[in-house]
Amino acid sequence: MTSKLAGQLGAVGVWRGAPQVSPELAVQLERLGYGAVWLGGSPSADLEIVDRLLAATSSLTVGTSIVNMWQSDPAIVARSYTRIEAGFPGRFVLGVGAGHPEATPHYGSPYDTLAGYVDQLEASGVPLDRVVLAALGPRVLKLAADRAAGAIPYLVPPEHTRQARQILGPDRLLAPEHKVVLDADPSAARELGRRRVRTPYLGLVNYTSNLRRLGYTDADMSAGGSDRLVDALVAHGTPEQVAAQLTGHLDAGADHVCIQLLTRGDPDPVPQYAELARALGLTTRPHA
Repeated sequence: MTSKLAGQLGAVGVWRGAPQVSPELAVQLERLGYGAVWLGGSPSADLEIVDRLLAATSSLTVGTSIVNMWQSDPAIVARSYTRIEAGFPGRFVLGVGAGHPEATPHYGSPYDTLAGYVDQLEASGVPLDRVVLAALGPRVLKLAADRAAGAIPYLVPPEHTRQARQILGPDRLLAPEHKVVLDADPSAARELGRRRVRTPYLGLVNYTSNLRRLGYTDADMSAGGSDRLVDALVAHGTPEQVAAQLTGHLDAGADHVCIQLLTRGDPDPVPQYAELARALGLTTRPHA
């Protein structure tokens, strides 16, 4: 038995900060064969960006990764969900999470607050089979199994995916994020990946605690991250080498992998997404 969402999303989607996703980019990602685009950076509770992206595309799924429970009133989020579902049935997945204590002045019990937030969404009419949780540790993964459609872990290697699948069981969505650098020079690729891993993630306790649970040490997390750590968290190399590394999550039990493309400067990302799509064997869709 597999997640009901898995078939809809396909094996590969794109994770990108919400301000970096335009309707034009969404159209290109859909044409390249990506099944979903996940909006990072805590998009606002009105979720108006979701309507724009769905209106521009025909089959792409849009998910949030994540709506921050400390910042977004669940009643407003629920109204946004209802509006989006009415306009674009079945094409939106609501990803919710706790964010980071370092960025939240009144960070209470994240588990209890998240469980309560899910309850409020359900009471406001959001079907929980369209809600996924940002889950790293066993307790929140169990909450995702019991009270949501699944989990969208962030900054995790395949060994976390293997453990998460055991906790979630076979019928919940598991869609980890994984960073990607298309560069055949390992030193240059690691330098770019290390920069993104170091700031901010090695300064955020929820991520460092999770990495310690997976066996990474203080030495791995010092000086911007060891090669071992960076290689585990950032797939790099040729498109074919990166595709093989991403497949490690699918082999470990993921239904869907959300790729976060890291680039130098601010180039047009579409050519690199196209290279990855070809290496991953995605089916290109014709122009509408």
